[in-house]
Amino acid sequence: MLVDTHCHLDAAEFAADRETVAQSALTRGIGLIVVPAVHRRNFAAVEALSRQFPHCAYALGIHPMYVQDSVEDDLATLRESLQASNAVAVGEIGLDFFVQGYDRVRQEFFFSEQLKLAKALHLPVILHVRRSIDIILKHLRSHRVLGGIAHAFNGSEQQAQAFIRLGFKLGFGGAMTYERALNIRNLAKILPIESIVLETDAPDIPPQWLGSGGRNSPDQLLQIAQVLAEIRGLELSQVAEITTNNALEALPGLGQLCTPAKVLH
Repeated sequence: MLVDTHCHLDAAEFAADRETVAQSALTRGIGLIVVPAVHRRNFAAVEALSRQFPHCAYALGIHPMYVQDSVEDDLATLRESLQASNAVAVGEIGLDFFVQGYDRVRQEFFFSEQLKLAKALHLPVILHVRRSIDIILKHLRSHRVLGGIAHAFNGSEQQAQAFIRLGFKLGFGGAMTYERALNIRNLAKILPIESIVLETDAPDIPPQWLGSGGRNSPDQLLQIAQVLAEIRGLELSQVAEITTNNALEALPGLGQLCTPAKVLH
């Protein structure tokens, strides 16, 4: 079994064939899919997906690129929603300093408040860390949450080790499949395999074989896992078992959705 630790299955790109996409993932061995929210408006949607598809889990949070369209009362709504839900994490939260024009101070405020909430509710976090890793790490050292996943990791080995020391796993997906992605592929090769989880970020970050304009989907995770196996010199079955166990360690709530027998097959 494989776990897609980051998939926006609620996205509009899947409106026409969402059920087919979810079932296709199952047939290709993706036994669990984690669907993170990005804004108050889609809290209900990601939770509904977990009821519609038993192999889907969800996280609730406010994405850094949505904080400008959020108000402080949304943090209270998030707390209430988390307390009344089976969310496996607070996410997708974090910082994004790649896109110009976004208010960094506001991003950091919402990030810090959501870390406090995760700590209070004893939940891991799913982090968006684009061009912001050092500031993310600063906040994590101030607010010692349970850990979680640094999604779409593309930092240095030193930064990777800092996340690992703080109890985090690192998410690798479609970007790793490009031969020119030398840094990501080197990290996938040299980091402890126990620190790596797999993800698609579907419908975004398509793997090399779909092309830059292709729609990514969770069923691509099997081939992504094969790429990781080749980079590491491992069998696909080994990568599946190790990364699945890593995902269960990073997001303990996933354990309610799978049995030990399922993990091994």
